Amino acid sequence: MSVATDDFDHWIREDFVALNTALEERYFARDDRASVLGVGDELKTELCAAGNAHVRRLLAEGNTDEGFDAGFDLLGNVGLFMAACSRHGVADPGSRDGGLPEASALALQLGASLGVTPRFATSHLTTHNRALMGRYKSFTTLRDELLFTDYNTRGIVAYKAAADALLRILPLGVLHPVSADLLEMAKLALSRVITSNERLFEKLDTQRFFYCVRPYFKPHRVGQHVYRGANAGDFAGINVIDMLLGLCRAEHAYYSQLLVDKFLYMMPEDQATLRDCMRRRSLMDQFLDLDESQRRDASCQRNLSLFLEVCQLHGASAAQHHDQLVKRFIEAPADELDQEHLAVVTASGPPLPLLMRSLQRLRDLRMAKDRPDIPSRHEDIQRLRRNLL
Repeated sequence: MSVATDDFDHWIREDFVALNTALEERYFARDDRASVLGVGDELKTELCAAGNAHVRRLLAEGNTDEGFDAGFDLLGNVGLFMAACSRHGVADPGSRDGGLPEASALALQLGASLGVTPRFATSHLTTHNRALMGRYKSFTTLRDELLFTDYNTRGIVAYKAAADALLRILPLGVLHPVSADLLEMAKLALSRVITSNERLFEKLDTQRFFYCVRPYFKPHRVGQHVYRGANAGDFAGINVIDMLLGLCRAEHAYYSQLLVDKFLYMMPEDQATLRDCMRRRSLMDQFLDLDESQRRDASCQRNLSLFLEVCQLHGASAAQHHDQLVKRFIEAPADELDQEHLAVVTASGPPLPLLMRSLQRLRDLRMAKDRPDIPSRHEDIQRLRRNLL
């Protein structure tokens, strides 16, 4: 790591966090917590000046080619800085570079060389967020941001474990006795996702999350384009589970568009995994293809029963995420906002009602709901249940 990179990382972990925390406390003390203009201008000036000074040093230093990990970590730091400037209203969304020309230039250079989107992504704060002395990078030191990151990271790691177990079934086939062990692993991992979510929802403060955490994840401009905000689902694991279980299918336009939209927000190895998975035959279709004699075999019965339990758990976690996190922590507090703030509520960009319909559709696909207006696998799941003796 170069001296300039090291200095920037130290600033992100110390002064940057302190400035954001101080600003959030001022915003939260206001009657209109969504209004940030004209509040803490001296702190915003300090944040912008210090961040831009670090970025200028890095641009002058040029590409030191220290490998993917170092480049990705640096992109995360630049992305955190740009997201904070956007959150505090000191970036200019109408200009060609968002009012941060040096930061845009550095982010675009790094994103292009790494094959990822030129802004911070979920992995920068979760799975690829190195802790020093027990403390990882964050925007603030607020309890609710740290809770959100802790439990999101646990959930993502558990989803990845479930996806890995299901991927290992592919070369074995659904009738292999060891596939039962792998399905048990997937069950345990998905149960951990649900438990992690439950604990997060119990501890997270709705107002603090909505007003002090969520704004950092919203869209902002990098160069000429506005990039959507980081999303907790921006990793391959959850989509690998979708497709290997057969609950969602890459050949359907709605779901394939969802995958296309998230590719560059994922790590390159996740991109490769997802592309490979898109061409695989799902475990559900493998079970459906079995003849009568195979279905009656004891190993098939055991594996099919476990497979259906995994499907149920995946649907339950999807329902939990939509019905608790999205509705309680985003939709409900958004109802209290003044009209002027509603246009920029969501991290993914579209208006909240449109986003809610899309998320509900995805939830129902994962739950195999009986909905004729979506390509649900409800009937196939029922058919497999009837095959159990």
